[in-house]
Amino acid sequence: MLSHVFGRRYFFGAGAEDGVDELVTGVIEAEYQSKWERNKYVGVSLVGKTLAVMGFGKVGSEVARRAKGLGMQVIAHDPYAPADRARALGVELVTFDEALALADFISLHMPLTPTTSKMLNDESFAKMKKGVRIVNVARGGVIDEEALVRALDSGIVAQAALDVFTKEPPPLDDKLVMHHNVTVTPHLGASTTEAQEGVAIEIAEAVVGALKGELASTAVNAPMVPAEVLSELAPYVVLAEKLGRLAVQLVAGGSGVKSVKITYASARTPDDLDTRVLRAMITKGLIEPVSDVYVNLVNADFTAKQRGIRLTEERFLLDGSPESPLEFIQVQIANVESKFASAMSETGEISVEGKVKDGIPHLTKVGSFQVDVSMEGSLILCRQVDQPGMIGTVGSILGEENVNVSFMSVGRIAPRKHAVMAIGVDEQPAKETLKKIGEIPAIEEFVFLKL
Repeated sequence: MLSHVFGRRYFFGAGAEDGVDELVTGVIEAEYQSKWERNKYVGVSLVGKTLAVMGFGKVGSEVARRAKGLGMQVIAHDPYAPADRARALGVELVTFDEALALADFISLHMPLTPTTSKMLNDESFAKMKKGVRIVNVARGGVIDEEALVRALDSGIVAQAALDVFTKEPPPLDDKLVMHHNVTVTPHLGASTTEAQEGVAIEIAEAVVGALKGELASTAVNAPMVPAEVLSELAPYVVLAEKLGRLAVQLVAGGSGVKSVKITYASARTPDDLDTRVLRAMITKGLIEPVSDVYVNLVNADFTAKQRGIRLTEERFLLDGSPESPLEFIQVQIANVESKFASAMSETGEISVEGKVKDGIPHLTKVGSFQVDVSMEGSLILCRQVDQPGMIGTVGSILGEENVNVSFMSVGRIAPRKHAVMAIGVDEQPAKETLKKIGEIPAIEEFVFLKL
């Protein structure tokens, strides 16, 4: 049931507690009056306003297309969106902070990942124009709901339209649901007759395609890989996913991930090394941190193709005993900018390399810098001037903030020149802690990565 009380919207399902209907009836009788008060419902024109589309995938692109038709200026933020697709729609890709500062309207279309969780928070709202309007039809967790209430109360956010919540259904006394400047719907998503028919057709087409032997993105039965092969490759499978996950987090955005090269160094011949699982896990690492798609051995190649990612594989044949399946795996992403300039190779790609040591995945190279760190927990990479006391200085800052360091490794070009320090941490440091590290005079750049 949907009741209107002075512009407020209340949703109650069939399972609502006894007395709710009576309560709403009482509220309506007490507060609702049959008045023709047009001045209470004065809106704003969309023409000439700036819409920031946060998440420029399939849905975000369609929203942008329609907004352009309404006469809006459209910008978008998505670190992994191709710039050519945005240009084709007349959309400018911008940074997250630029999107917040320029937008009159913000429409959210990103998945809920560790990176996007509570992406709109007190700090984000403080960077927005006063009077901004927000639409969230993505996932409830991408907004800090308490922070949104504060932004509404202060006038930073003039209105919000929410189809999703952190907890669904929200409590009856939820502050957002009760707020005068909020319109809510009960996670309707694709709840239209046409959308339901579309899903049915999609399922039917997927079944027909599978029967024809075509790639199926939703298949659950992966191709048979011999158990002994899986057992031998197990630690390398973990290494492959973590290298993909690390590499994509180093992408600064703008052009999107389009070209990925994977190099396997092994003493085994191609016939003796099945890389399907490794390629799939690298794809999984590249895609899952920035989407809500689940990638497996079956749909990895299909998913990469759908997203316009071209993966190429190269074998580097080594001399020696083929007892170990692989010496190292290298992942390179071409034609992108990096959040950490030192991760760029001499030929201009983001490049990370790793190997398995004693059954544990290790990161052994970042860009041109040799390191040796276990790929567990999270990682801080710092480029610094190579000088005494740096390990102790950074370690002290982390220790003062109760962040436990699991390992440290320093790779350098030459003594007293430049070096890259890799620091493994058990907990995610607070922003202020990372800021202190960045303020150390000898630190030239740093980045925090979740493995």
